Amino acid sequence: MYTPVIGLEIHIQLKTKSKMFCGCENRSETVYGEVPPNTFVCPICTGQPGVLPVVNQQALEWAVKMCKALHGNFNEISKFDRKHYFYPDLPKGYQISQYDVPVMEKGYLEIETIGENQQQEFKKIELTRMHLEEDAAKNIHQSKNTLVDFNRAGAPLIEIVTQPVLTSPAEAKVFLQELRLLARYLNISSADMEKGELRCDANISLRPEGDAKFYPKTEIKNLNSFKSVERALEYEIQRQTKLWNDGNPPSTLSTRGWDEIKQVTEEQRVKEGAEDYRYFPEPDLPAFSLTEIIKKVSLPELPRARRTRFVDEYGLSRADAKILTDDTAWANFTEQVFAEAWAWLNSLPEMDGQTEEDIIKKNRAKLGRLAGGWLTSKLIGLMAEEKIDIRILKITPENFAEFVSLIYTNKINSTNALALLKEMLIAGEDPTQIMEEKRLGQVTDENTLAKAVLTVIRLNTEQVKQYQSGKTVLIQFLIGKVMKETEGKVDPQAVKKLLEKKLNR
Repeated sequence: MYTPVIGLEIHIQLKTKSKMFCGCENRSETVYGEVPPNTFVCPICTGQPGVLPVVNQQALEWAVKMCKALHGNFNEISKFDRKHYFYPDLPKGYQISQYDVPVMEKGYLEIETIGENQQQEFKKIELTRMHLEEDAAKNIHQSKNTLVDFNRAGAPLIEIVTQPVLTSPAEAKVFLQELRLLARYLNISSADMEKGELRCDANISLRPEGDAKFYPKTEIKNLNSFKSVERALEYEIQRQTKLWNDGNPPSTLSTRGWDEIKQVTEEQRVKEGAEDYRYFPEPDLPAFSLTEIIKKVSLPELPRARRTRFVDEYGLSRADAKILTDDTAWANFTEQVFAEAWAWLNSLPEMDGQTEEDIIKKNRAKLGRLAGGWLTSKLIGLMAEEKIDIRILKITPENFAEFVSLIYTNKINSTNALALLKEMLIAGEDPTQIMEEKRLGQVTDENTLAKAVLTVIRLNTEQVKQYQSGKTVLIQFLIGKVMKETEGKVDPQAVKKLLEKKLNR
């Protein structure tokens, strides 16, 4: 048996207005679609002789923000270096990056995993470093020719390197998803892998189980989705396991590319070491202090803290809390729903000698589970079917909270509530108004309910006799008949109670 040893190198493109070392706009898309090639370029980002780079202050601040979120150690005095290599997408013949004094060293990001006993566990993924650098241009391969688009050249990147502590492809995927979520919560990047805003190279080696030695690693490139990261690592585990079993384990560092169509990795080259890049300090950019930026930058509430608060404060399950905090727009919508729901709970009158505090304490957990279930199981599902994004949702948090209160107070049953929610999704109107117009509300009149029950008993004498003879399961059949008689507008529990009362005399 062999144990996978996995480390990741992640690039996150920062969404600053301008590029890392020049004033060119930092974007690849407009409201009209993709920007034409080589639109946002200048002598600095295309590497013309005699130009001088200037550091983007916003990029520094956002790098510090990420460092704080990753619990990293700052280098209060940092600097930029030149990393030399030749490739068509690198106009200067070198990249301005950071080598020995990065913005951050060490740090960690905690992820949720499933342990051996199938219980939820938290694991700290330790980090080696995080540094700032500029992006390269984009190569476009056409037949035998390679075209270069410099729109992306010089875009600000943060590179985050993990320790080789990930032990499975699934862990690597979860780590990347949590890192993307963190970047979005910090509002420093959209971190969309398909658009190249988050890019990952995965390093993997195997070692015999129980062995602590590190063996030559293979770097996998061309990973443009979370699934491709997971599948490429799974493929490499199989490939390298066979090499070990054949007595021919990898003996040198190498780089392989992931072929999404073939679902295999293919050898590209022997991997370079740091000495191959001939690093030296960037002479056009003096060392800089981060002290004042560190004092200035503060953090918002981060994803894990928000999940925990949603469970503790709103009574949501951990599963529902995770779904609703994995998108900041959904998390904000949820916050507003519960603000309205709690205001409604606070307005309930005292009853049965209970104080307002007793009522709220008793009902908050129930209301939280109800709201969470309808948000995650019903609303999100309906929106997916209709391809509606949360950012264009017509239903307001106030109306959704009112909708939940209608279910909570048994003014509408679950079947009709789903129909009501579909109407709200289309119209975006007040739920009570729609319920009354569409006659979806429950019948609460006792005389109407009693009449329906007596009608069902009269028309189903055979089933009534069987029930009274001990076949009590038939109560469900009779409840269904009453629901049909009333067009589903009565409370099934109230129906059951009245049927049992009439039939057990």
